[in-house]
Amino acid sequence: MKQLKNSLAWYPLVVAIALTGGIWIGIKFGSNNYSTDGERKLAEVLDLIKDEYVDEVDIDSLLERTFPNLLSNLDPHSTYIPAKELLAVNEDLEGSFSGIGISFTMLTDTVTVNEVIPGGPSEKIGLMAGDRIMTINDSAVAGMNIPNTEIKKMLRGEKGTKVKLGIKRNNTKKTLSFEVTRGDIPVNSVDAAYMIDDTTGYIKVNKFGRTTRDEFLTGLVKLKAQGADRYIVDLRGNTGGFLEMAIYMANEFLPANAPIVFTRGREEMEDAKVFSDGTGSFQNDELVVLLDEYSASASEIFAGAMQDNDRALIVGRRSFGKGLVQRQTTLPDSSAIRLTVSRYYTPSGRCIQKDYQLGNRNAYEKEIVDRYEHGEFYNSDSIKFNEELQFTTLTGRTVYGGGGIMPDVFVPNDTSGVTNYYINVINAGLLQKFAFEYSDRNRETLSSAKDLKQLLAKLPDNEELLMLFVNYASRNGIPARWYYINISQDLIVNFLKALIASDILGREYYYQVANTDDVTVLKALTELNSGHASVPISPAEKPVE
Repeated sequence: MKQLKNSLAWYPLVVAIALTGGIWIGIKFGSNNYSTDGERKLAEVLDLIKDEYVDEVDIDSLLERTFPNLLSNLDPHSTYIPAKELLAVNEDLEGSFSGIGISFTMLTDTVTVNEVIPGGPSEKIGLMAGDRIMTINDSAVAGMNIPNTEIKKMLRGEKGTKVKLGIKRNNTKKTLSFEVTRGDIPVNSVDAAYMIDDTTGYIKVNKFGRTTRDEFLTGLVKLKAQGADRYIVDLRGNTGGFLEMAIYMANEFLPANAPIVFTRGREEMEDAKVFSDGTGSFQNDELVVLLDEYSASASEIFAGAMQDNDRALIVGRRSFGKGLVQRQTTLPDSSAIRLTVSRYYTPSGRCIQKDYQLGNRNAYEKEIVDRYEHGEFYNSDSIKFNEELQFTTLTGRTVYGGGGIMPDVFVPNDTSGVTNYYINVINAGLLQKFAFEYSDRNRETLSSAKDLKQLLAKLPDNEELLMLFVNYASRNGIPARWYYINISQDLIVNFLKALIASDILGREYYYQVANTDDVTVLKALTELNSGHASVPISPAEKPVE
């Protein structure tokens, strides 16, 4: 992929160097060699505070609190990451971290294991889903109101180090003792890859991390072997990650020399352009890409490449609108700056970055709420694009820059079955808690299921499952209101089944159940069955509801 590798050029962090260099020189050496009046003023202010302020001040601590505000006056995506937070921030995208290999829930203020990662350290020493962690290294954690983030810190650590756990298990009153040697734990970016019908593969990508390319290709190959010749790539809720991973994904579906993306920084004499190299294994397969208002950055790069090349049908709602590229630089104290160094443009030449005002991040973050209040989630006619930012795809269809990517087929937010009762139980987390407790009580029986069909057959019928939940909710402060419950019953029951399937069989099975009544997924299947994803859309065709 020489074309791809040569095109992934990044840009110098001129601003970051100027900031840190100026501050470092001013504080440490008192030099007058400043490039701007602003740098000289900053150094003088810091000197005055250090030497003359009424109380002694920790200048490093003061600067630590100042950096976030300083960067907040740039664009909405440039940010400062303190050293103590950097490891956790990076782990989500790097593909692995060192820990004991479980996922857990804080159930009634007790750390409860809801999944033991296959092949991980905890599985090897015999931890089981449903185990309650009472102590960590002989320190009590049950009933201590310890936040999730602190529990994670206690369980994670350097590879090869040991952590001692005191475990309560349902089949014994005795507290069991386990010593786990921490190891590398994968962070998956593909949540699901399964056959949604005889010829359609569904693949859910939750982020663009270091391992996304390999996970995505593995999923596609698996689905191809199971008979898939068309695919639904679900990027809803995917806020982005590494740009190059989106490029590699796009390359799988495009013929040689198709434009994927180009970037432009302040110092660039010409654009850094990326083209496909023709090695993709899925160039002739039908493709639908799902987006929503939380699909951002790398998700929009992939979707934009597919849309502008008329390679896929985009289904869902308008994406977030992030067209800025950040580069992360680690500073001498192990903190980091993520600084916007360029803008990216889709193959048609559009930058889909939505408007923002410098220094006003609140308005930028509230823009999604504004869309909701303006009715955009329910009606495509509420979406207004700048007519001056018109571009054309490969076949001459009109697309717009600024404000995200508009899908070819608009699917309104599904509110059928949503009532005050449903909102109340969701906000209280009762659906998740009930599903986990039900799974935990019946784990031995449910775990004997070899597949989803067998698992669902072991569950109570819909009416009984609904009644069990309603009684549970009543005991936990949400009284039964049957007028609303009857309206929401299908939504509640399907969600419960999806959660139980996830608890017993794994995360992929959540989607296998949930997608059976997901209107966006069902719309994608309808479009595939009608042949709309196999040929370019007519230039005159508008997004439909």
